[in-house]
Amino acid sequence: MRNWMLITFTIIIIDQLTKYIAVAKLKIYEAVTVMPMFNFTLMHNEGAAFSFLSDAGGWQRWFFTAVSLIVSVLLVVWIKKLKAEEKVQALAFSLILGGAIGNLIDRVRLGYVVDFIDVYYNTAHWPAFNIADSAITVGVIVLIVDTVFPNWLKKN
Repeated sequence: MRNWMLITFTIIIIDQLTKYIAVAKLKIYEAVTVMPMFNFTLMHNEGAAFSFLSDAGGWQRWFFTAVSLIVSVLLVVWIKKLKAEEKVQALAFSLILGGAIGNLIDRVRLGYVVDFIDVYYNTAHWPAFNIADSAITVGVIVLIVDTVFPNWLKKN
């Protein structure tokens, strides 16, 4: 359990540190080119994924805060109940938990989530995201792959 919580705390620290740097160094909505098809652009997301409900009038802050808190508690309980050999699930849940808590901290502290990673092609931009979002995405992908291919990381 401790090793998986270390992953969770590492994600939270990296997420919060990169958001702190983004807020300190970037101006809101001003793109800083990192490489072709990749910018750092500071944005505030008051909604959920892809800015869902971002213009809902404010109630969504507390709704998404409650959902994140409930999911985080459930993930901690779930991780604790995993068997020692369920390492892939523990890794996935730890990544998701770290991302959920990283964004939860923003939502409680600021009222929005700090996003700054801007990936695009020509004029089509993917919605901006952050390290927490990336950890959640990777965790979900690991869960899906482990469900479809249950022995993908297991050695015989």
